Amino acid sequence: MARLSLPTTARLASALRVDPANSTVVKTLNRLSRPSLLSLVLDWLDERNLSLCPPLLRRPDASDDEDEDDFYPPAQSLEELRELYENMQERKGGRREVVDRILEGDWRYGLSLYQLAMADLQYLYDHPGSLKWTAYRIQRLQTPAHEDDADRPEKADQESLSVPRFHPSTFLQNLQAEVLPDVKAHYNFDRPKGFPLLLLRIFIIDSPYNTDLAVSTRHRGRPGVSNSNTNATTSFDTSRTIYIAFPDASPHMYISKSAASASSAASSGEAKSLRALVVEGIPKALSRPRERYALKATNLTTKNLTAMLAVKGAGRTNAAGGGWSVYAGTEVADLKADNPLQTLLPTPPLSDADADADEEGDGARKRKRVDLDTDPKDTEYEGQIKSARKAAQARFGDAAKVDDGKGIERLDVIIEDPFPTDVARSLGDEDEDERDRRRDDDPAEARRKSKGRRSTLDLSISVDGQDDEGREEATWAPRVKISFHGSHVFAGMRQLVEAGIVDGGKMPGWMTGEEGVTIGAVRHGRIKGFKGSGV
Repeated sequence: MARLSLPTTARLASALRVDPANSTVVKTLNRLSRPSLLSLVLDWLDERNLSLCPPLLRRPDASDDEDEDDFYPPAQSLEELRELYENMQERKGGRREVVDRILEGDWRYGLSLYQLAMADLQYLYDHPGSLKWTAYRIQRLQTPAHEDDADRPEKADQESLSVPRFHPSTFLQNLQAEVLPDVKAHYNFDRPKGFPLLLLRIFIIDSPYNTDLAVSTRHRGRPGVSNSNTNATTSFDTSRTIYIAFPDASPHMYISKSAASASSAASSGEAKSLRALVVEGIPKALSRPRERYALKATNLTTKNLTAMLAVKGAGRTNAAGGGWSVYAGTEVADLKADNPLQTLLPTPPLSDADADADEEGDGARKRKRVDLDTDPKDTEYEGQIKSARKAAQARFGDAAKVDDGKGIERLDVIIEDPFPTDVARSLGDEDEDERDRRRDDDPAEARRKSKGRRSTLDLSISVDGQDDEGREEATWAPRVKISFHGSHVFAGMRQLVEAGIVDGGKMPGWMTGEEGVTIGAVRHGRIKGFKGSGV
């Protein structure tokens, strides 16, 4: 431990060691499976990581009887230690055996922050749905044309297509400058296999020091007060972990929800404020002189990184959801056949001759629900199934399939459309004199009319938007909230359309995933992102 520690704004070094008895270290290792633990240890013993993950080895000048009482005697060399863990991979055993060997044997003097970061990332790769991600769009701000405009609120440049240049070391240096001086962070970059993105793990500790004092497990009390009598929490107990994903060639980034440490007792409000601090610091770290950027929420939240990359990534599916996905093929054949710029475009399923024939006739006729108990050989049943599948193919295209691995778990929508005026007027065709006569005859009706607010039905009855006295009257809109839950919400919608339960021709576009949001408000049949996502 350093003899003298002063508060500083520097970030935590990756070589800082944490006591293996720390509850956070124990839980981080115990939540990994035995194969993942052994694979992780072999990564620690790789030549590229030895400088940050040094194990305990036996001293060359040590006597033969020095380690007789040691339950886990140190290995003679790195090759011997690697062979030991490789043999553990080949035989069966429990996870506890590997954890004890790590904490009480080969790394008994502590695990570095880099090792804990690798363990956290290994758990994330083993459980991809353990974090909830929110997508943000990087927008360039307009440069003030005059000095007088510098004090005005900054506006986003909607016409600019520029994306900030990203250099990891420069970004971390600028981001650390935006963090509070009494907070220290450890940063670790990694590139997941199979994902076109760069992942940044930020481990934040509430401490003004960047030495061993920041990760020490000793309780620090007031001067003159014994440490055994104080209940002060350590800096490790209030730590937070945030992940930031930078997709390749995309103007978006994904930020995870702040995760607390194993022994944290901090409130959720502190976690939200910490996450907000990071979100505010990211655009400042990306900005340069006369080239400033801001983050704008896209109201897309999911635990599936594959779905996030499909909707807010750099591929052709970024703005081609639902039925438009037929134009977003990634194969070479799809680029030639399903390109909107080609002369011969793919034929929409509902434009076939038989589909057009089915649509002709009485438009007011209600769609019959498919009866699953009907004889499959029935011609009418087969026609309904065929028509429903064509409608699903037209509305969803190649997207929203159960096995595509791009499932959205939740969709929250608020319906803010006004109450239909035609229905209200049909209920209010009574003559005014007839209503007055009925109110005089019915005392209960007269009491309801004389006190209290007007009923919602009366508020919706108006002629040309005016009330009985000729004043403008606001249109009444019921507040209806719809929430869809499941492993793949839009795949479930597609199955409902294929089963004939939902009319594919009349369902709104936001039910097919075309808008690319998971939170929104529907006005006049079109979904708008919450707080203005630009949709």
